[in-house]
Amino acid sequence: MPASGPPIGILAELTHRCPLQCPYCSNPADLLKSSSELNSKEWLNVFEQAADLGILQAHLSGGEPTVRRDLEQFIEYLDSRGIYTNLITAGVNLSEKRLNVLANCGLDHVQVSFQGARPETTELIGAYKNGHQKKLATAMSVRSAGLPLTINAPIHRHNIDEVPEFIDLAVELGAERLEIANVQYYGWAYLNRAALMPDIEAVHRQVDIVESAQASLKGILNIDFVVPDYYADYPKPCMGGWANDVLIVAPDGTVLPCHAAQTIDALDFDSVRKQSLQQIWQHSAALNKYRGFDWMEEPCRSCPRKELDFGGCRCQAYAITGRAEATDPACMISPDHKGLEQLATEFAHNPNFEFNYRRIKTRG
Repeated sequence: MPASGPPIGILAELTHRCPLQCPYCSNPADLLKSSSELNSKEWLNVFEQAADLGILQAHLSGGEPTVRRDLEQFIEYLDSRGIYTNLITAGVNLSEKRLNVLANCGLDHVQVSFQGARPETTELIGAYKNGHQKKLATAMSVRSAGLPLTINAPIHRHNIDEVPEFIDLAVELGAERLEIANVQYYGWAYLNRAALMPDIEAVHRQVDIVESAQASLKGILNIDFVVPDYYADYPKPCMGGWANDVLIVAPDGTVLPCHAAQTIDALDFDSVRKQSLQQIWQHSAALNKYRGFDWMEEPCRSCPRKELDFGGCRCQAYAITGRAEATDPACMISPDHKGLEQLATEFAHNPNFEFNYRRIKTRG
C-alpha cells in the first residue's frame, strides 16, 4: 500500500566512516567507502526534497557524521527550512570550536554515545584510546554551548552492570535524556551476538534499576529504555512501522525504511541518485512491501496489538526464520519465540568474547 502521509523524520547516514570500531554497530557488515558517498550537492538536494516533503526532523548520523567537512552546510540549510536537527556523534573528534560553529549554524540537539560508563569499557568496545575523556569533554561542550544533550548507552554483556553509573553520568553531565538502549542484533551486532548477549538475570536486574531511576529522577532526567528483543514478550514498534513516518538515506543515497532493511535479500531499494525522494516514498515497491497491515499473516493479522507494534521487525523475522513475512520471533505467540530464547541463553553463556570489530573493507 502507498504511504498514507509524508514522513515526519529523516535519518541521514552521511557516511560509514568512523574512528571507532564498535562491534555492536547497526551499520551493515558490508560498509561503504567514502568514494560511494553522496557529495555535498547531492546531500543538499536530498535535504531540499525532504523539506518539500514536509519532514520536521533531521537526524544526522553515520558512521561518524562529523568526519564530513560539509556538515555545517547541511545544518545551515536545514535550519533555513525550519527543520529540527539532531547530531548523533561518537564525540571523539568534535572540538569545542567546531561545536560552537555548528550551534551558530542552527544545530538544535546533540546525542553523544558512550560505550561504557568507565574509561576501560569505552576503550574495549570502541577500540579507541582515550575515547572516554574525549566524549566527556564533548558532552560538557554541548552543555556549554546551550544545546540539549542526550547520552546514548548501548547495553550489552560487557557494560550491563554499569547501568547505575550511566544514570549517574547523565545526571552529572546535565543531560536532558538518557537512552538505555539494549543492543539490537542487526549489522555488526548480529555478527557479534555470542560476544555481546547478556544473561537473563542481568537483564532483570537492569529493569529494576532503570524503573527505579525513572521514578526517582522524573522531571530531572528522561530515561528511555529499549529492552533486548531476544528476551522480550512482545516486539517493539520498529521505526514506528515499516516506512510509516521515518525514512533513512544511506551514504550512497539508498532510501531505506530502517537500518537493517538491506539484509532482506529479496528487496531492491531505490536511490535518490535515480529517483526523487517523493517518488520513492510513495511508490517504492520495497517501502510499500510491509506498510500497513495487509501483508500480515496470522497470528499478526488478527492480533489486537498490530496497531501498537506494526508486526514488529521484518529484518529480525528474516534473520531468524528466513521469512520477512513471519511473526517477529520476539513475540511470545510466534512459533519461533522459544527458539529465540534458546539462542539468547546459548549466546549469553558463551565464555568466548573475541569481537569482530567494525572495519570498512573493500566495498566501493
